[in-house]
Amino acid sequence: MRIAIVSGNSEGPTELNAFDNALYEAEIGDVNLIKVSSMLEADTKIEKLPKLKAGSMVNCVLSSLTSSNKGEEITACVAVAIGEELGCVVETHGIDKDPEDIKDEAMKMVKYMMNKRNVKIKELIIEESHHTVENIGSAIAAVIYIKDDILE
Repeated sequence: MRIAIVSGNSEGPTELNAFDNALYEAEIGDVNLIKVSSMLEADTKIEKLPKLKAGSMVNCVLSSLTSSNKGEEITACVAVAIGEELGCVVETHGIDKDPEDIKDEAMKMVKYMMNKRNVKIKELIIEESHHTVENIGSAIAAVIYIKDDILE
């Protein structure tokens, strides 16, 4: 299994446009995202996001937060833990919280999931996107499941 971890944040004239702009900044704005749960195959490989075919149906774990409250600090975060037997992904987000606290929360959750399954973590990656809302803002972080049929 191959995955990419991406993030983005942006502003827009509406909540939908702000979210779309954050997706576009993360280079996943031209595909259809299908939210999946949090499991990875054994020895999953993390890659740089390749160019995706426009309109493709793309599986992902997505953390997103959009706000129209000027001055709010919004953070979206994903954490990936990979072991020899399997891997786990978590997503979380927060408003007006220290991004480091949100990353710590994600790390604790993914470590718990791996521990519950008695799987030793070989690799742990945390990705977050933080944004201060100017008018209408959005922050996203995502794990993209890469398959050959979605590549350009």
